[in-house]
Amino acid sequence: MSRKLLLILIDGVPYRNWRRLFGNLEGWVQSGEARVWRMRSVLPSTSASCYASIHTGVPPQVHGIWGNYAVRKLDLPDVFSELARAGRRTGAVTHSYWSEFFQRAPFDAVRDIEYDEEAGPIHHGRFHTMAGYGHDNQMTPSDHDLFATLTRLCEVKGIDYGLYHSCTLDSMGHRFFHDCAEMDHACYLLDEQMAPFIHRWRKAGYEVIVTADHGQDARGHHGGAGDLQQDFAFYYFGESAMPASDVILDQLALAPSILTRLGVAVPPSMTATPFLEG
Repeated sequence: MSRKLLLILIDGVPYRNWRRLFGNLEGWVQSGEARVWRMRSVLPSTSASCYASIHTGVPPQVHGIWGNYAVRKLDLPDVFSELARAGRRTGAVTHSYWSEFFQRAPFDAVRDIEYDEEAGPIHHGRFHTMAGYGHDNQMTPSDHDLFATLTRLCEVKGIDYGLYHSCTLDSMGHRFFHDCAEMDHACYLLDEQMAPFIHRWRKAGYEVIVTADHGQDARGHHGGAGDLQQDFAFYYFGESAMPASDVILDQLALAPSILTRLGVAVPPSMTATPFLEG
């Protein structure tokens, strides 16, 4: 039976917050159902730059997404395009940037907020824009609702690969920074909301990766270098052999790893060595 995989990206969570505040994930690590590594983002450790690298496997210096104001359609092979070409079903419940990068741009809210398209490469898209985002109003959807939407794509649309992305914790970090009760509670709440869905996805036969796009430093900043801005946790629920637990995983290896695990050929543009096996 063909493997199925979900990539859950929780935006802007530094490694230390993952390991300290996500009790359900850490409980699964203790029980042996999940394994965890440290992963390091590309530079700049800016959200849109990382999104583009996560799915193309090339650095910003190649794909040219220098920051959050440089969003456009990319013309490189990516995880969605290669899976669709191989006949696998894809879905995304994410910020609209992902649709612009990998489906079409510019993003038209009426046309693109939700679509089901046989041609792909994203066959089933459910997107949000966070229009009006600012310090005093995060404009972030409920993660519980977004997890439910992804689960519906799994159970009704039968996707083989699903991408989830939300900016709740990234926005909280920019607003409150990281050493505060507000951030402690936000991480706890997201961990609690996500746990029953992970249980359900696993029962449905999906391997699950839970990780971030980048970290954040003590002042809620990212974009530059350093452990707090670049490093985050990588939790894997699956059976593939993996590197030793002290190896720092390369974000550029994520795209070829997903394709390898799902039995799809890795394009020549993705040059990092996969850490997941086929």
